[in-house]
Amino acid sequence: MNFIPGWVRNYQKSWLSGDMVAGVIVTVMLIPQSLAYALLAGLPPEVGLYASILPIIAYAMLGSSMTLA
Repeated sequence: MNFIPGWVRNYQKSWLSGDMVAGVIVTVMLIPQSLAYALLAGLPPEVGLYASILPIIAYAMLGSSMTLA
């Protein structure tokens, strides 16, 4: 069985810089947003950060920025 997603096999090095910029932008937007949602829910701010880590890791492993384009 092959567990490597198809986009990994066809990934081009020229896409790396754009994907890195997209990752930084998502991170910069995600941190205050996750803190705010946790505070609105009456939870400690760090809970928002913890809750936002797994979806980002899952997306990084299973998707690509080409999917969003």
